[in-house]
Order: sequence, then C-alpha cells, then structure tokens
Amino acid sequence: MAAPEPVLDIRGLTVALPANADRPHAVEDVSLQLFPDEIVCVVGESGSGKSVMARAVLGLLPVPRVRPVAGSILLEGEDLLAAPPQRLRAVRGSRISMVFQEPMTALNPVMTIGDQIDEVIATHLPLPERERRARILDLFAAVRLPDPERIRHAFPHQLSGGQRQRAMIAMALVLGPPVVIADEPTTALDVTTQAQVLALIKEMQGLRRTGVLFITHDFGVVAEIADRVAVMQHGRIVEQGAAADVLNRPRHPYTQALIGAVPRLQPPVRMQPAAPATPFVEVRNLQKAFRSGGGLFSRGRVVHAARDVSFRLVRGETLGLVGESGSGKSTVARCVVRLVDPDGGDVLIGGEDIARLGRRALRPWRRRVQMVFQDPFASLNPRRTVGRQIADGPITTGTAPAAALARARELLSLVGLDPRAADRFPHEFSGGQRQRIGIARALAMEPEILVADEPVSALDVSVQAQVLELLADIRRRFDLTMLFITHDLRVAAQVCDRIAVMRHGEIVESGPTAELFAHPRHEYTQTLLASVPGRNWTPPAHAVGVARAS
Repeated sequence: MAAPEPVLDIRGLTVALPANADRPHAVEDVSLQLFPDEIVCVVGESGSGKSVMARAVLGLLPVPRVRPVAGSILLEGEDLLAAPPQRLRAVRGSRISMVFQEPMTALNPVMTIGDQIDEVIATHLPLPERERRARILDLFAAVRLPDPERIRHAFPHQLSGGQRQRAMIAMALVLGPPVVIADEPTTALDVTTQAQVLALIKEMQGLRRTGVLFITHDFGVVAEIADRVAVMQHGRIVEQGAAADVLNRPRHPYTQALIGAVPRLQPPVRMQPAAPATPFVEVRNLQKAFRSGGGLFSRGRVVHAARDVSFRLVRGETLGLVGESGSGKSTVARCVVRLVDPDGGDVLIGGEDIARLGRRALRPWRRRVQMVFQDPFASLNPRRTVGRQIADGPITTGTAPAAALARARELLSLVGLDPRAADRFPHEFSGGQRQRIGIARALAMEPEILVADEPVSALDVSVQAQVLELLADIRRRFDLTMLFITHDLRVAAQVCDRIAVMRHGEIVESGPTAELFAHPRHEYTQTLLASVPGRNWTPPAHAVGVARAS
C-alpha cells in the first residue's frame, strides 16, 4: 500500500526580517509535513516563528518588510510561494483556512456572523442564497452553537468568547478545506470552554479528514489533541516527532526545558497548621452588584459579581480564587484592594474593617495592600520610565524622590532585571519583563498583602515558571500574604495553599489545595478539574530537572 501524500508540505522555508530586527530570519530552513486526518501541533515561545510560518502559508505576511526568501510551501502539490495574488485569494477559504487567536479582532464588528460566513461562500461557490443560508445553519448546529438562527443575525459583540470562537471554526470549515491552521485558538478561553473547543476541533477534523496545523504554547493542549509535534526555537524546528515521543521522551534541551516548566496538576505536599491560626485577612459576606441599562419604562440589568463571599487568610498564606470568566474573582480582588467599593459585607485586615473607609482614611492602607495586574502593559504608563513608575508610590507617601528611585533600581535587581532598566519605557520590555516590573512596583510600597490577578495567564510556559518562582521567593522573603486569582488549575495547584472555587459570584467549595484536587465535592469543581487539557499527562521527571537547572 502506497504511503499517503502530505496535504501540506513545507520545505526549507526561510522568512527574512527587516534589517533592524533582532535576528535576520523569523523562520529559517523549516521543513514540516501535514497529512490528511492529522493534527500537528507547533509549539514554542513567543518569537519562535510559529505564527510567521503559519501566515507565510496563507500569504498573509507584511511584504516586503517580512518576506519568504527561500523554500517552498506545497498545498496538494501546488507551490503557494509561486502563486500570484489572485490565485492565493481563490485558495484561502476554499482549500486552506485559518482560525485566529482572537476572534473579536478577526471578525468584522459591523457585519452579522451570518453575513460574514455567507460572504465566504458566495466568493467561492455559485450557490443561491437559500442554499447558502441552509449550509450556514447546518454548520452552526454542527459546531454546537445554540439557536443557529439567532446566531446568524447576531453581531460579534453579542456573543460570548466561546461562541465567537465556534463561529470562527464554522467559517474556517464552511467550504470543507483540506487544511485548517489554528493559531492559538483557545489561549484566551476558560478551561471548560477550552475543553469544548478542543473537542470540537478534533471531532470536525475527524469527520472531514482535514489536516490541522495547530499553533500553541500550551503543552496540556498538545497532550490533549496532537498526533505529531514540532518544536520551534528562534525560527528553527529543533525537534519533531509523534506526540507521545516528544511529550514523554523529549530529546532536545529546549524541549526538555519547556516541558519541565509546565506546572504539574498534582499539588505538592504542604504542611497544614496544627491548630487554626488567627486570620490576618478576613472577608465576610462580601456583596457587589453591577447595574447597567434601564430607563423610565424599563428595568436595568443587574449582575451579582459577589454574593455573600467569605474567606480567611492567615499571615504568610496564599489563597487561590479559581473559576471561569464572569465568576466574580477579579471583582472580589478589587474589593479587597478597594479599587471597587463593595455594596455590603466586611473586609478585615488585622482586625480592622476597611470596607467602608473614606478616601482619606484609606490612604495608610494603600501601602499595606498592593495588586499585580493581569496585563502589565495596560497598567503601566507608556510615557513614563519604569523606574519613575515604581518610585511613584513611595514618593506620594513621603519618600524623597532620590531615595525612591534608588529603591526602584534595587527592586528591579530583586526581580531579575538590570537596574539600568529603570531608565527605559514599558514598550522596550517583553511581556515577562513587564510582569516583573509590575511586581517590583507593588513591592515598592512594602506591602503585607499582595493580590495577584491572573499574573501569568498571558505568558509563555517558561516565562510563567520564572514569574511563579519569583512570586514564591518574594512571598518567603517578605512573609507576604497572597490572594492569587487564576483560571489555570495547574498554576493554582503549584502556588496556592488553599483554594476557593467561585461560580456566579459565590464560593461553591473551598479547602486545602491537595484535598480539593484529590476529592472535589461540588459538581462545578469536578467539571473544572475534568476540563484541564492534558490532565492525564504528567511531564517526565527528568525534564523538570533540566528546566530548573537552566
């Protein structure tokens, strides 16, 4: 029996970068094959060249600044690099399509979902409107979008993140292309929605015998869906092979380091106090609702972000608040920091209730309770040096500017950055470096309590491991009490002493991390744990050792 031919065959692809870039090539001498009815995962850190390679396949590079200079890309034998623009337009959607990372930016905000997919069909197939509409509704049902007729008339902003991603998958599959490229399609999704989307991609791929090139940096996702894996570093593929071989027997040091940085789902053994300690932070029956809309003759919409939320932290402890988007985690965190005023309940720190303190009375507490935000780029002022931003807090509380700036340089060194970085601006740093700056800014106030809101959710796995190790070191060094907000249960397992699970503004279950992971009682907690990608895969022990040593 003859061996099957690859549906996509990338041979010696090299993509040049502009002359002032940090390296000459974004992709260098990359060769990769994709066969029908196969999922190949391309993994690597940001800047490794994964997305550039994918966009080169579709002819979506910003030519001439970034352009292919060598190699070939064969789609069922046809070299796409030699194809003229009009031919590429005919190929996109009909023979090869793409699911983008962020559907809200990939979808047209002023067109309905149905009109956008109808445009794809009408461009490539001479079908009457009735047949196009029927095909769209059938596909919406296949990708399990609720109420397909309503979705067809909805605009992107009227759908949830998971629904938008399903609509993008429907758009990619509507013409039955032999190749689909999925570029980080689940990165921004909750764990349960992520599990549903991954299962959908795998099911659709199997039904249509489509070859899927799946770009990701999440090894849990790789363990869940991949048939083969290619690992990219600095524009080159350093290792590729069957998923089981790469995941369990990685050969290249870079692959070993990446896998070693993946947080384990099994919590480490932690010593529990012999007797209940006096709580340092105590939240009692916290209430917060947000109201929107409404008018003279209509009632507004009320969302209860926190309903009778109660928890305690002893000094030096880390409590994890976990749950999906919209569960109320971040609202509770902002109420504790008093960036949001609670509607009711108590927030006691050292026995004193700060929930209803006025602005002037709150000022001394600002120093004691600090926050690390999810997106450090959005929380840093792009027009001020990072040193000045770290020093701003102490300066406003009476520290001399020279002393505050000197302390800022010390803190940059503490979080692993060059003290000279104080004179640079936020855009000159990577995502992981900006998160370190955010931590340094919080530490400048010498806080007793640190609230970390999804501090590593947008970071590569190796950078994530470095930031988590930094937080653990700082916690030990300064005896910090930490409220850690996350939807990543792997991260929660490694960081948190105790876990509180939130759903619809309520804590549905809480307890010591190891106990809750081993014996979840609430159905929602069980669903969260069952949805973790690659939950049955454990990184090999030797890879963990390599990562720690590197």
